[in-house]
Amino acid sequence: MKLKEKIKQNSPAILLYGFTPPSIDTDSKKVEQIAATQLLRLANSRLDGLVIYDLQDEKERNKDKRTFDFKDTLEPLNYYKKFFAGKYQAVIYKAVSKYSPEALADFLGQNNEIISVFVGASSKNDTPKTHLNEAYKLKAKNAPNIVLGGICIPERHISKGDEHLRVGQKISAGCEFFITQAVYNINNAKHFLSDYAKLCASSDTKKVPIIFTFTPCGDAKTLSFMRWLGIDVPKYFEGRLMHSSNPVEMSVKTSFDMFCELYHYGKELGISVGANVESISRKKIEIEASIALLDTISDFIKKETN
Repeated sequence: MKLKEKIKQNSPAILLYGFTPPSIDTDSKKVEQIAATQLLRLANSRLDGLVIYDLQDEKERNKDKRTFDFKDTLEPLNYYKKFFAGKYQAVIYKAVSKYSPEALADFLGQNNEIISVFVGASSKNDTPKTHLNEAYKLKAKNAPNIVLGGICIPERHISKGDEHLRVGQKISAGCEFFITQAVYNINNAKHFLSDYAKLCASSDTKKVPIIFTFTPCGDAKTLSFMRWLGIDVPKYFEGRLMHSSNPVEMSVKTSFDMFCELYHYGKELGISVGANVESISRKKIEIEASIALLDTISDFIKKETN
């Protein structure tokens, strides 16, 4: 079954793999090498599609110094079309706040058949060129066939208690699935799922797939960057990571266990839970760990759905 069909049918256990295109100043031959390596790593993996991110500088969201410097990247859809189209389906992120309404409307009109996740401004202190609600309206007018997804942040649910309501509003605006920020605090994720299930039961809010993101972490620097991004990493995990003889392996096992628990919890609630595996660093050991996690989750899904 194709990814679009799985989304529209609210299928459980959708499995995606996410990455960021090379930085915009990367030599063209190096870009080709990076894409070839990514394809080689994924060659034997069973997944429903890719997630290709559209980065934005989040300095207004967090004034602390970034662990890794921000670099703008190649345009996600162009990178996908050049190297991955025909081999994998993809979810293309679009940081709508970076684009004028005219530029966004033009992009949507030319790409009416893609699957896309719209991302709004990273902070209320930002001045977006296009607000998220305006982007939804432009999509409805210019590209009604785009399968639209939204961002979901379990951490925000704990701090504000309204992430399920935000998700409900985005569903009303046309979102048909959600991809979360990376999860390391499973209680945040379960709290959100519970409240979302209650919302669906008490209103006409549609049930759609919730795809949780999982990111291997192999050292303190990656952990610091995850926290800079706003990912809630419990202290107990930090302690286990720092004292583990194989931190990245421990991280993979932790992420796999969390997915299994969330998958079964979602099943109890009648919510379709999937997984998006990513690596947020350029370190070879963490990228390879993300592929190992992807394959382990794939094996679990195969057993659960056969």
